[in-house]
Amino acid sequence: MIVRAAAVTICRMNTAEFIESLDLQGQLMAAAAEKAGPDAEVPTCPGWQVRDLLRHTGVVHRWATAFVTAGHKEFHPEPDQPDLDGDALTAWFREGHTLLVAALRAAPEDLDCWTFFAAPSPLAFWARRQAHETAIHRVDAEAALGPEVTALPVEFAADGVDELLRGFHARDRSRVRTGEPRVLRVRPTDYEQAWTVRLSEGPPRTELDVDGSPQAAADCELSGPAERLYLTLWNRLPHSAIAVSGDEALARLWRETSQVV
Repeated sequence: MIVRAAAVTICRMNTAEFIESLDLQGQLMAAAAEKAGPDAEVPTCPGWQVRDLLRHTGVVHRWATAFVTAGHKEFHPEPDQPDLDGDALTAWFREGHTLLVAALRAAPEDLDCWTFFAAPSPLAFWARRQAHETAIHRVDAEAALGPEVTALPVEFAADGVDELLRGFHARDRSRVRTGEPRVLRVRPTDYEQAWTVRLSEGPPRTELDVDGSPQAAADCELSGPAERLYLTLWNRLPHSAIAVSGDEALARLWRETSQVV
């Protein structure tokens, strides 16, 4: 299934810039993983060590590369994780990341392959998705070293919020549900866009606030710098990192049920 939609992204970044972001984030992730070591605990992924992070992300990179290079039109499962550790595991991760970046750079604009939510094109989808996949897990790798992580550009972080709300959580698989209709607003304080998230017994429905005008009165608003919103919505920062106004139960609901599946 290939789904295309011209207006899925708010971002002014183009595909080449997403690929550059992917390249940088993967390099930073590998460097952090090497410094932390495979046994280091990953506090943002409870129960995981750095080796688990490298294996997971490395498999995702190879999985994505197969769609781009082979042009699979249907879903294909992820490959098995490797039985590697230490320096060999890090080298395997670097190799897979390099192959993905090269595949995206070489792919034609009219690439035709499977994607799993709306995007202007399959190439745009995979470049964007893998840039954000790798950025979030780079944060995880750096978190294994301590609380200080490399900053993300505002434009990239805002796009990551948009991808999460209007991409992942627009799908039927989203578990963020409420028995009665509620409205959650997500508002960056350093970016001109905001989102109105309508919650119900069905999947969330997110609308862009046109010209900053809210689409509906909010029961709860999450606000703060785009990067903090991005990491908080991905449950990499606590909600204390942003401002929560209104019904805090909706913020707790997000944290408890928003894990992407």
